[in-house]
Amino acid sequence: MNDDHVFLPLVADNEDKSSPLKNRIRKNYRHVRKWAKRTTTDCFRIYDRDIKEYPLAIDFYSGEFSVHYFSYNPESDEPPEDLKNETEQALCTIFDTSLDHIYWRTRIKRAKTQQYEKRDDQKTFFTVHEYGVKFKVNLLDYLDTGLFLDHRETRQMVAKLSKGKRVLNLFAYTCSFSVHAAIGGASYTKSIDMSNTYTEWGKDNFLLNSLSLKNNDVVRMDCLRFLDDEIRTGTKYDIIVIDPPTISRSKKMDQMFDIQQDYVSLLSKALKLLESDGVIFFSTNFRKFTFDDAFFETCDIIDISKKTISLDFHNQKIHRCWKISKKL
Repeated sequence: MNDDHVFLPLVADNEDKSSPLKNRIRKNYRHVRKWAKRTTTDCFRIYDRDIKEYPLAIDFYSGEFSVHYFSYNPESDEPPEDLKNETEQALCTIFDTSLDHIYWRTRIKRAKTQQYEKRDDQKTFFTVHEYGVKFKVNLLDYLDTGLFLDHRETRQMVAKLSKGKRVLNLFAYTCSFSVHAAIGGASYTKSIDMSNTYTEWGKDNFLLNSLSLKNNDVVRMDCLRFLDDEIRTGTKYDIIVIDPPTISRSKKMDQMFDIQQDYVSLLSKALKLLESDGVIFFSTNFRKFTFDDAFFETCDIIDISKKTISLDFHNQKIHRCWKISKKL
């Protein structure tokens, strides 16, 4: 795989009446490919639980395939053999690929406090492109790949507003928002995450795009503790990105974090760091989340969720997103 070139193979247009899954994947891919070529993007979703009998999400990453199987049976998280075979046969045929380019991941409904653990340690990283920006991804070692594809358009929104701006990225994961902001001309970015693995991965993403770490700080720290410390310094930011986990109970944190219980406190603290004409992008993928505007009477709050869902995501509830600014 060449790190400098977008990989978007052409696929044959022959309909296979025996497999609705194969036909849907082919149709979706050919539709998204036109957009991907135009935007210099080679990582996107090619199947999104479109057909009830195939409870899968399939993501294309520059010729590699991440297949998510959604199991609603906590006792069994393995896909049925016939489903696995049909999926693999479809991908191999459409894309003229082999099984070693297909990575299976299982999503089961977990207890609310259960954490996703590291799966493997093969360190199989490769490069993908999103709107021409490069990112390191890993389809084997972690449950998540290093790039949340559903926030592609949100990252574009942030990038387009970033020129000359100071950007703070909380719960930064692998710093994809910050990298897009820096490419978009941000004067300074600061990315905060508690994980040593992800902060190092984030630094690599900056360097992969020839961006200096001098103006792009990546800090390993509990975001809640960081906010308290930063408020004391009086530091201000023009754009703040907040995409927290639904729940976190890491040993590195002073307390357990729960998005529904703690969002008011979290956003109230972030607002103290926001310039008077600044903007916060706040998002969550917690389906049952409710946002009560009454806690933020001095703010203008716009639900921008629909604008942040890309054409490859057919599930419109993949995340929710709000744009928050202070009333002038």
